[in-house]
Amino acid sequence: MTTFKRLDETSSLIGKTALVRVDFNVPMDGGRVSDPTRLKAAIETVQTLRTQGAKVALLSHFGRPKGVRSAELSLAPLAKVFSGLIGSPVSFVGDCVGAQVQAAIEALPPAGIILLENTRFHAGEEANAAELADHMASLGDLFVSDAFSAAHRVHVSTVGLAERLPAYAGKSMERELAALDAALGTPRRPVLAIVGGAKVSSKIDLLLNLVEKVDALAIGGGMANTFLFARGHSVGKSLCEHDLADTARAIEGRAKAAGCDILLPQDVVVAQDFAAHAAHRTCGLDEIADHEMVLDCGPQSVAILAAAMDVAKTLVWNGPLGAFELAPFDRATVQAAQAAATRCAASDLVAVAGGGDTVAALNHAGVAEAFTHVSTAGGAFLEWMEGKVLPGVDVLKT
Repeated sequence: MTTFKRLDETSSLIGKTALVRVDFNVPMDGGRVSDPTRLKAAIETVQTLRTQGAKVALLSHFGRPKGVRSAELSLAPLAKVFSGLIGSPVSFVGDCVGAQVQAAIEALPPAGIILLENTRFHAGEEANAAELADHMASLGDLFVSDAFSAAHRVHVSTVGLAERLPAYAGKSMERELAALDAALGTPRRPVLAIVGGAKVSSKIDLLLNLVEKVDALAIGGGMANTFLFARGHSVGKSLCEHDLADTARAIEGRAKAAGCDILLPQDVVVAQDFAAHAAHRTCGLDEIADHEMVLDCGPQSVAILAAAMDVAKTLVWNGPLGAFELAPFDRATVQAAQAAATRCAASDLVAVAGGGDTVAALNHAGVAEAFTHVSTAGGAFLEWMEGKVLPGVDVLKT
């Protein structure tokens, strides 16, 4: 695994200020945080720094203000919420650079916590502007990166600060990197990847990278229809990118050359209407009528996938197997997720999953906590799966 400076390598930080990049870009519902997962993820890093006497200044973006101040996108309400979660006072200052911020940090006692205002209120944040980075870096003595979800961005708060201050991976970042290394870096083999979702066009780079790294690749969701069509099957009025049939065949050719088995559905659940509890039936691949659409994998396909999990030592999962938001077309995703969770519980499988729909699907199946690691990083997780360099990670390497 690539080496990074870790917080365990620090000692006394009394009198020092740690600038900590967290991800407080949390979902809100009527002024209330509807999912505090990302806030909770920062607690261990903050507490570790506090036990060493450091002042902790938290940096985060919220929404997409594009360099313009917006009361609706202020982080101010989150100071109170985070205070309640961590059980200690958390102050707030209405900017992330400047004399006011410097004075607020200086007024903190050792182990004090302060949340700085939305970094994206400054246009220079997303441009990684040198002047903003210099001013922000002057506020602290060390930088701690604890927001893997933003690591695919070249911003001041992800890259610029790490280039100007001693930089460490936070506890959440450390766990994420260890899990990703276990999944595709130095995995236990065989490795099985599951990729679902609507469109092949959004995951071409992902598929091309995975077939070179895994032993078997299961494709589900709407994107499986494109591969089935490329193999000569009629998919009725299913979601299908007919113009990408050649691309699908090229991906299969790349997989064959790399020794990667492609697993496609062998039976499907079809309906005439895209709606919850629509009239439906299970059929073979050559029995799909022109007026029907594929909305889920069938039981035979789930059994094949479960058998592949029984052989695998490592599982990487991104995307649902069907229209999981509509019952009963969530069945294949739920059953496959439960099969993976059972293997994890027996310590026979390292299972790492990520991507927005994936997290929602695993929560829907009630098994997210049973997986080895579930990343909420979204774009950063996908870019990692595509084999791309993440600048916010690369800058932390020793």
